[in-house]
Order: sequence, then C-alpha cells, then structure tokens
Amino acid sequence: MGNISRSHFGIPKMDCPSEENLIRLKLAELAILRLEFDLDKRELVVFHSETLPSLKFALSSLGFGAKLLSSESVEANSLSLDVSKSEASQKKLLIVVLIINFAFFFIELFSGLFSASLGLIADSLDMLADAMVYGISLAAIGATISRKKSVAKIAGILQITLAIMGFSEVLRRFFGTEYLPEFRTMIIVSLFALAANTASLLLLSRSKGKNEIHMRASMIFTSNDIIINIGVIFAAILVQFFQSPLPDLFIGLLVFIIVLRGAKSILSLSK
Repeated sequence: MGNISRSHFGIPKMDCPSEENLIRLKLAELAILRLEFDLDKRELVVFHSETLPSLKFALSSLGFGAKLLSSESVEANSLSLDVSKSEASQKKLLIVVLIINFAFFFIELFSGLFSASLGLIADSLDMLADAMVYGISLAAIGATISRKKSVAKIAGILQITLAIMGFSEVLRRFFGTEYLPEFRTMIIVSLFALAANTASLLLLSRSKGKNEIHMRASMIFTSNDIIINIGVIFAAILVQFFQSPLPDLFIGLLVFIIVLRGAKSILSLSK
C-alpha cells in the first residue's frame, strides 16, 4: 500500500467530545486513514495520505489553535484499519449521547421555566447545543460533503439564535422587575443531573470496550457537565443567601457564552 504520513498536532482548545466531533467532520472530506484523539493532553494524531498543508489549513480553520508538533512517514500496512466497524461503533455512541443530551435538555428546560432559573434554562440549551453536534455527526456518517455542510450551517445558525435569545433574557431580567428564582428546584434538579452524570462517569471509567478513545471522550464530556451542575447548585445557594437573582444570571451568562462559542465552531464546518 506504500507509505502514508503520521502527523501529530497539539490542539489547546479541544477540551470536550463536541470539539472532537467537529474535527472529525471537518477532516471527513480529506484523505484520512485514521484519527487518534487524546483529549486529556489536547492532542491529535492523524494518519493520512492528504497533503500536510491541506490538513493544517482544515484544522486551523476551526479556530481551536491547532499546531503541528511532528510529521513522519509510516508504512500503511502497519495500520489496523477497519472503517466499517469504526463507523458502526461511532454511530452507536453518538446515538446514546444524543438521547442523554435531549433528555437532560427537556428536564432542565421545564424545570428552569418553573423555577424562573436562567441557570437551569441556560444549562438545558447547552445540552441541546451538544446534542446538535452529535446530530450533525450522525447525519454526516456516509453522507455527501454538501449535505454535511448544509446540516452544519442550519445547526450553527439555530445555536447562535438560541445564544442571542439567552443574552437578551439576561439583559431583560437584569434591568426588569424584581424576581427571585426558586432555589430549591434549582438545587434538586441540578443534584439529579449531577447524580446521573456521576453514575455515567463511573460506568464509563469501568468500561474496557474497543472504543476506548470514544469512552474517554465521553468521560471528559460528562466531567464538564458535572462542573456546570455544581455551578448551578452554587448559584442557587448564593441566590438564597443574598436574596438576589444575580448569581443565577451570572451562571446563565457563562453558559450562553459557551453555547455561542460552540455555534462559531459548527458554522466553520459549513465553509
């Protein structure tokens, strides 16, 4: 089969599976044989027959700060490649994560509306934003490049719209009439989400399946959700302590910024 290239990249802004999936989608249109992600170290190893300048341009266009660390030639027949099994396992994982994200989206959205908590509503939209990334990935498996770009553009625009609506709600509540979120509901729902995410993290940590890279990615994804859950709980405590909605507005604003950042990355796929 001849020689191929093994290129090692450092990607400082790749810190969760959402970024991993965006990178997979971006590189799907290039001559890539295999991708090996290390989200803990924020590094990516690419086995490719694509030219190195094209690969570097594709990664840099995502805005994750990709930097080439090394590149060398390797024997293609030394790789163990099974594309069909890889795609099948990836699809199963994406479906599971998609279902989890949509479930949490609805639970936190309705709870946030009931308790008047912007933090819960923002967290629900973050779950929806992550679900969009996995939905794009599912739509892209076996699809044409034009279809992938169309889906990415629609999802990116929708995500930006949600973020703008969120920022508008922050301003409306900040300058509007006095209100106080129901802190008990904030804590109960966030504890429920925290327990579910912790249980998922324990299950993933004990898994020894073939999809080790994806499992580690899911573990980091769940860890990030746990941090947000703790942030909402902390905001609820401060709401009750100070009798002020400002902590809730602050945590909501931070999550909307995360959603907006994700929308920018998704839109870069449609270019």
